Amino acid sequence: MTNNATRSLKSLFLLDPEIIFLNHGSFGACPRPVFDAYQAWQFRLERQPVLFLGRQYPTLERQARQTLGEYLHADPDDLAFVPNATHGVNIVARSLALQPGDEILATDHEYGACDYTWEFIAAKTGAKYVRQSIPLPLPSDEEIVELLWQSVTPRTKLIFISHITSSTAVRLPVELICRRAHQAGIQTLIDGAHAPGQIDLDLPPIGADFYTGNCHKWLLAPKGSAFLFARKEVQPLIEPLVVSWGYRPSKNTTSGSQFIDYLSWSGTMDPAAYLSVPAAIEFQRQHNWDEARAECRRLARQTRQRLLELIGMPAICDDDRIHQMFSVLLPQQTDPDQLKSSLYDEYRIEAPIIEWNGCKLLRVSIQVYNSAEDADVLLQALQELL
Repeated sequence: MTNNATRSLKSLFLLDPEIIFLNHGSFGACPRPVFDAYQAWQFRLERQPVLFLGRQYPTLERQARQTLGEYLHADPDDLAFVPNATHGVNIVARSLALQPGDEILATDHEYGACDYTWEFIAAKTGAKYVRQSIPLPLPSDEEIVELLWQSVTPRTKLIFISHITSSTAVRLPVELICRRAHQAGIQTLIDGAHAPGQIDLDLPPIGADFYTGNCHKWLLAPKGSAFLFARKEVQPLIEPLVVSWGYRPSKNTTSGSQFIDYLSWSGTMDPAAYLSVPAAIEFQRQHNWDEARAECRRLARQTRQRLLELIGMPAICDDDRIHQMFSVLLPQQTDPDQLKSSLYDEYRIEAPIIEWNGCKLLRVSIQVYNSAEDADVLLQALQELL
């Protein structure tokens, strides 16, 4: 992707042009054509709310799930729209019939909000939330699986693990973990918050019982769009997080699937973000996203190498584990709040500084609106600040 191509795509985003935005990973960024589609759905809703929500929405929602299913290579009846991946985790966590002493196994790389979810569920049910340490630098896939299995016991009911982690921004071997868990009769829930759009995602071969992913991040859909996937065999386990009309669906609301009925209607809402997911998928198709994403990954790898040389800290993983987002270790004496403020106030750079397991990390996201010049400014800023 040339600099001209980067500038052309950047012009399609609504981001402040005065900011060097290296934090796509937190909330994403929606391109103008997708945002226009989103607002068109909102206008259509407000023009005739009863017609739209009461009679048209079930068909529109099914069509959007069909498009998303084709994108994920999954049966659309195995997918339900949810507002975000954390919401999806909560649906599964609240649905499991956990007993005192049961164990949920995760790594120590999981997203903090989801850690809180499992801590809450454990306190409520008497179950135990177990977090297995996976050290840095990250070991091989096989070693990660073996490390995780050190904490598997006869009481392990579910393995919860990120596809691409949030703080450390590394891809974990979820396929190997799901396969071994299935052989052991242990259910799996994959947190795919950062996966859709950042990597090719073919859900069935992963082998997860449950998989939740955001559409509003790397897929470029509006905020408030995500999905929960559940294999048909485990769908009867799912309970509605909010009980509404789908609990006893009428002829106007039934989808033929209890899983979909339970989750597709939680009361009056604005479903425009869900219905805009096909527009985001089409935007990527029109802009040759495989090539664009590959170029972003090349820039991410180059930028990471330059940062490692500048900062003088070891890499936390091999290049194969990073895609459009990566984290690098910062010197231990770094003040995270001060550095983040200085990057933004003095250099207009938006990038998160994260404290994780006693380490301080700079996380960098590279999206199509970013350029090599953005990386140059980041390197210059850190050279002066550190």
